[in-house]
Amino acid sequence: MSRHQLRTLVRRGVVERVGRGLYRFMDAEPTEHYSIALACARVPNSIVCLLSALSVHGVGTQLPREVWLAIPHKAEPPRVAEIRLRLVRFSGAAWAYGIQNTAFEGVPARITSPARTVVDCFRYRNKIGLDVAMEALQDAVRSHKATIAEIDRAAEVFRVQRIIAPYLEALSV
Repeated sequence: MSRHQLRTLVRRGVVERVGRGLYRFMDAEPTEHYSIALACARVPNSIVCLLSALSVHGVGTQLPREVWLAIPHKAEPPRVAEIRLRLVRFSGAAWAYGIQNTAFEGVPARITSPARTVVDCFRYRNKIGLDVAMEALQDAVRSHKATIAEIDRAAEVFRVQRIIAPYLEALSV
């Protein structure tokens, strides 16, 4: 669609401008993942992670106020005024392991798997809280979103087995 056509649609009231380079139909009803779709559209080389990923996977009871995104370790932080973002940096194995391709409202995105998300919660427990990490672990295993073996393997890859092992042992008893 050309800029001319887009401007005409905005003038007619068919489309509204949401942010820089972001438009939506006026009669489109936003879904629960609308803010994640906006964030992924504005920051295409990112990964939905931590509390946002828990929310998408239906693990735990956390409702994040910001969209949690991971960006490459040396990337310039995006300047996005219309969305509240919380950024973490991934590199190496963290950028590739346990990542799934998906789409939010037609916007292609990448998200951490449920097992990987639980392990990330323990890795970033100082930012999100140990109680959130423990709740995510219990709920992921209880609801069969991730197995103990998957979580243990991800913990091994990210070298947090020593931290997460006591909680895994308590769940397996």
